[in-house]
Formats: sequence, C-alpha cells, structure tokens
Amino acid sequence: MRLAVVERDFAWPARLLLGLIRRTTGAEPPDVIKTHLYRPNVFGRWASPATHDVMRGPSSWTVGERELFAAYVSRLLQCPF
Repeated sequence: MRLAVVERDFAWPARLLLGLIRRTTGAEPPDVIKTHLYRPNVFGRWASPATHDVMRGPSSWTVGERELFAAYVSRLLQCPF
C-alpha cells in the first residue's frame, strides 16, 4: 500500500530532483527514490549509505552479481527494481 502523501508532498529540493528524473528518463521515478526523498531524516539518510555499502562495498561477490540478486529478489516480491 502506498500513501498518497508520498506521491505529492515533497520539499522543493526533492520536487526539483524528481522533476529532473522525470524529464531525463521520460518515466516516473522509482518508489525507492521517492521514499528516500520523502523523509530523508527518517529513512533516506541511513538507508542510502547502508545500501551503498551492501551493493558496492568489499565482498566476494561482484557488483554485477549483487545487482542481479537484488533484481531477482525484487521480482520475487513483485517490486519494480
């Protein structure tokens, strides 16, 4: 379930970035981006570095393998990646 407020109530820097993403890609930004930008103090500020560490930090798996794992799990959960 997605809250309607997450679709529209962003601070102006986030609105600007989301507009730039829409204009550049021609598509709606992914929900994970919206979640990071909606309330950065609650979710975005700690989730972004954690995600970066997991996806790009030291590992015996390549970046490509980690991306593939993430895409596969996302598909299983029926969540667009």
